[in-house]
Amino acid sequence: LVWIESPTNPLIKVADIEAIAKICHQVGDIIVAVDNTFLTSYFQRPLDLGADLVCYSLSKYMNGHTDVVMGGITMNCGDLYTRLKFLQNAVGIVPSPFDCYQVNRSLKTLSLRMQKHQQNALEIAKFLESHNFVEKVLHPALESHPHHSIALKQTYGYSGVFSFYIKGSLKHSTAFLKALKVFTLAESLGGYESLAELPSIMTHASVPFEDRKALGITDALIRLSVGLEDSDDLINDLGCALDIAAQVETQDKSN
Repeated sequence: LVWIESPTNPLIKVADIEAIAKICHQVGDIIVAVDNTFLTSYFQRPLDLGADLVCYSLSKYMNGHTDVVMGGITMNCGDLYTRLKFLQNAVGIVPSPFDCYQVNRSLKTLSLRMQKHQQNALEIAKFLESHNFVEKVLHPALESHPHHSIALKQTYGYSGVFSFYIKGSLKHSTAFLKALKVFTLAESLGGYESLAELPSIMTHASVPFEDRKALGITDALIRLSVGLEDSDDLINDLGCALDIAAQVETQDKSN
C-alpha cells in the first residue's frame, strides 16, 4: 500500500498523484490510496488520476456543518470493494442512519460551499502574502507555492485550508491567535466556521521536536480553515491580530 495525503497537513505539500500511481502499478500489485479530505471530489478526483482508493474524513468538507463524525472510502475496483465490504461488516464500522442523512443532506450544497471556501481562502492568502509581518504563505493557488504547477495539473480548485508562517516566535503566534475574534482557535477544519490553530502545540504536538523542526512545523506556522463568513470581516480580523503580534515584536526591540 502507498498512502498519499495531497495536499498534506499542515505544510500543504502537493503530490503528483498520477505519476505516483503509474510508478506503483508498474512495480507490481501495489494499492494506491489517497486522502482527499482537504479538496473533496469537487476539486480533485484521484480515481481519475490512477488511484485505487480514495479516503475521506466525511466529518470535514463533505458534511461541512461540524456535527458528524464519519469516514468514507471510494473505489472503482470490484475486488477491493468486496474485500473492504467484508471487513466493514466484520468489524462493525457502520455509521448511524441519522449521520448518513446529515452527510447526504450536506452533499446537496457541497459545490456552493467549496466555491465560497475557495474564494475566501484565496483572498485571504493574497492579503497575507502582502502583509509585512507574514514570512511565507503556503497556498497551492499562489504562484509562490513550490507545487503550484502540479496543483494546476490535477485539481479543479482549492478549499479553505492553508498555512502560513508568521514572523517571530511562539509568543508572537500566541499573541496573534489570542487577538482573533472572528476566527475560532480550534483543531478541526472543513466546517462553515473559520478556524485557526498552531500545529506545533495542537494537532502535531505528539510529533517529536526534532521531527517537527526537520519538517518545518515551527511555532511560527499557523494553519487556517477559512469558512463561509464575509471575506472582508475575515481579512480585517487577521489584519488586526497581525498588528497586535507585530507590536509584541516592537516591544521586544524597545526593551
